[in-house]
Amino acid sequence: MSLEFLAMSLVVVLMPGTGVIYTVAVGLGRGFSASVVAAFGCTLGIVPQILASLVGLAAVLHTSAVAFQVLKFAGALYLLYMAWGVLRSGDMLRVERRETVSAARTIRDAILLNVLNPKLSIFFLAFLPQFVPADSTNPTLAMVPLALTFMAMTFVVFVLYGALAAAARTAVLERPGVMKWLRRVFAGTFAALGLQLALAQR
Repeated sequence: MSLEFLAMSLVVVLMPGTGVIYTVAVGLGRGFSASVVAAFGCTLGIVPQILASLVGLAAVLHTSAVAFQVLKFAGALYLLYMAWGVLRSGDMLRVERRETVSAARTIRDAILLNVLNPKLSIFFLAFLPQFVPADSTNPTLAMVPLALTFMAMTFVVFVLYGALAAAARTAVLERPGVMKWLRRVFAGTFAALGLQLALAQR
């Protein structure tokens, strides 16, 4: 496994996307433990995308305009649903001193954020094969350790993001007005990401 792969993977993981935004929001709203659950869910959400790349389903999304559009708009609608949920009920960003949202629901939302993003599976289709040794007798099998490493890095980095968000939670608890402002910011971010996905091209 090359240092180039590790460096590029770290850059990709560090880039703020839907998973990072979700983990940070959960960390701010419900604390560090909940943010770890969110990070775990986001990491699990990578599994279907990687499997799609390994078996060639990502290539289908890349070549089939209909399949890509269906999944793309489903993902965009889910992001807009998340944005509406933040504004309407604020479950994700409701700052409380005890857990009110189940771990299962947190994991479900995190997984769906990644599963319903066709750009992610196409990214893995283009990204992982670049680092498979040219002399590999089984390129698909050679991508497995790369994928597992990427997932491990994702989990660690997301946990760190969640820890930083949770560290700021005390300040949020003491300033209710800040939470109201953050709720609007996160809702706007999810909505913007949804619109960006809806307008995305293959």
